[in-house]
Amino acid sequence: MNDTVITIVAIFLGTILLFIFPLMSVSERSDDISQLTVQTATSEFATAVTTKGKISLTDYQKLISTLSATGNSYDVKILDENIGKKSAWTSGTVIGENSSYSIGTTSIVEEITQKGSYSLKEGDVFIVRVKNTNKTLAQTIRGAIYTVAGSDNYSIAAEASGMVQANGSN
Repeated sequence: MNDTVITIVAIFLGTILLFIFPLMSVSERSDDISQLTVQTATSEFATAVTTKGKISLTDYQKLISTLSATGNSYDVKILDENIGKKSAWTSGTVIGENSSYSIGTTSIVEEITQKGSYSLKEGDVFIVRVKNTNKTLAQTIRGAIYTVAGSDNYSIAAEASGMVQANGSN
């Protein structure tokens, strides 16, 4: 009876060592590559937009196709913010009023698809956030293991931002 229990435990441990850990290692490597790809694409997109002052349809499509090439689905959020001063020279003592605007993803993407580009103004703060929406194999395996050992939330995500350096033109 003792030998049977030890044999069953040995087979169970052997299965884990031979199949689950290599599968977990390969899937985590795939997530690492996806993370690097997403971070690089997001950073390049933000740099291109802040340098040119506009989001062109080709730049946006390049970002989406690069993200899609990882085999995951992503939620892309784009934000154009400007917190500045609006001149109001009605009297000599008034320097200006605080004014700000913030334009989100749906408005920006709608304008990109309709007009072919979205123009930003010099001084605008441009932010792009990308996060995967599906569960990868590594996240599923990790979730099963950490359910027993604890909790670990991990997703493939990237954020890049910058100040627009030039006025964009349509």
